[in-house]
Amino acid sequence: MTLKVTEAEHGSWAVLHISGELDLVTSPAVRQHVHHAVADGRHRVVLDLSDVLFCDSSGVGVLIAARRLMRSCQGNLRLILPAQGAVDGSHVNRVLAALGVRRLFEVFPDVDTAVDDTAQSLSA
Repeated sequence: MTLKVTEAEHGSWAVLHISGELDLVTSPAVRQHVHHAVADGRHRVVLDLSDVLFCDSSGVGVLIAARRLMRSCQGNLRLILPAQGAVDGSHVNRVLAALGVRRLFEVFPDVDTAVDDTAQSLSA
């Protein structure tokens, strides 16, 4: 399965909807999209991972690198990891939790909540 990234604007937020598999082959494309968003002056980025079916360590590395990049430019990075989606919840959510890095991210259940500046992130 391939990776597909689509971009949308939601107010001051750039939303990157990612679908498919986030692995060694496809993760550089996600990294590039995040870098392009920052280069275009967008420092509030949401990564919608609700349609990511598989994520390996290189995908997790890209998420951590994106967080580091956004923090370095005083930006915000939010992830969408719905509790429901795949049969038993988000694969990415389970991978991040298993690796102990989920707490590093602001996580939201959907785009509307993620771009709402008053919304609270889901607990880890």
